[in-house]
Amino acid sequence: MAKVRMGVIGAGNMGGHHAKYMNQVPGAELAALADTDGEKRKKLAEQYPGVAIFDTATALLDSKKVDAILIATPHYDHVPIALAAFERGIHVLSEKPMAVSIKAARQVAEAYTQKYTHLKFGIMFQQRTSAMYQKLRELVVEGELGEINRVTWIITNWFRTWAYYASGGWRATWKGEGGGVLINQCPHNLDLIQFVVGGMMPKRVTAVGFIGKTHPIEVEDDISAIFEYENGAVGHFITTTGEAPGTNRLEICGDQGKIVAENGKLVFHRLRKNARTIREQSPESFPKVEAWPIEIPFQGGGDVHKMVTDQFVQAILNNTPNEKLYAPGTEGVKGLEIGNAMLMSGIIRKPVELPMSGDAFDAFIDECAKKYGGKKKLETKSSGADMGASFAKA
Repeated sequence: MAKVRMGVIGAGNMGGHHAKYMNQVPGAELAALADTDGEKRKKLAEQYPGVAIFDTATALLDSKKVDAILIATPHYDHVPIALAAFERGIHVLSEKPMAVSIKAARQVAEAYTQKYTHLKFGIMFQQRTSAMYQKLRELVVEGELGEINRVTWIITNWFRTWAYYASGGWRATWKGEGGGVLINQCPHNLDLIQFVVGGMMPKRVTAVGFIGKTHPIEVEDDISAIFEYENGAVGHFITTTGEAPGTNRLEICGDQGKIVAENGKLVFHRLRKNARTIREQSPESFPKVEAWPIEIPFQGGGDVHKMVTDQFVQAILNNTPNEKLYAPGTEGVKGLEIGNAMLMSGIIRKPVELPMSGDAFDAFIDECAKKYGGKKKLETKSSGADMGASFAKA
């Protein structure tokens, strides 16, 4: 059986996790690893005998030892590495986020669609494999809720300490990460909030955000937003790393009722009669609206990262259309644009229209780096914690 020679670029917490399961993926072979840390490379050589180890992404890409790569580097490196891989005829699976800015994300998406569609390009949005979110999307897209009128996500279970932000000099900085809670903790949620409603995007975002509200950092750690949609629906997105106990509750309301995703359960509060019909035709001023709470069953489980990688590898081997991936690379633009719009609106305290200007956002980020850069007042020191926990919730 043919094997896809996989290279992992960036062997930190997430890259290390991907490397560990890679040889368990049918049709995949861990062929190469790259990391800029010399000590880490020594450990990798001991841990993975026979696997080529490189000190830069470029060296790995030029080695001709890989057919595909998984990018798990700091955020700003995702786009240049992806473009360099495409130029060399190498398939790309990138960790989230696709990029820091919408302009860079559009750049790689456009390059792919214009010149490299013979290659496979995916994003590690593993939460899309969740049976709960898959079932939620199915119910919404198939019209079980009727017309959508509200989407609300309270996602505040990202509680972080000062020690967490001190664990890396790059962490919670504009130059290192390009933002805070939105770009670090929330990419999956920002992707899902449009994915589960069939790709419906806001036309306008209005937010209130705070720089270092509960931590001595230079990026946002608390933000709340209101979305406006073309059909008149509204959305809400509330997140912070300073609140405890946290909440993770997604509500989607339509003419046929409301679906709530919370605590690993999906509950459909289904209306006996359409809400619009009741509003327009009921002779009563205060009618009793009959709703049936139904817990929706779903099945699924397993290593969600491995599931995404497995499908990616099979797509290469079988030449499956790229759009059949859980998260085609071009899909990475959507959630990122929502997050960029939230961040910009939240700091300048003005609404942002979508599609938003990539140049305007880049100028905004540059201004934030100048205005707030250096305000992170924490001595960098390792906490010894497993930072993989940062990616555990969605």
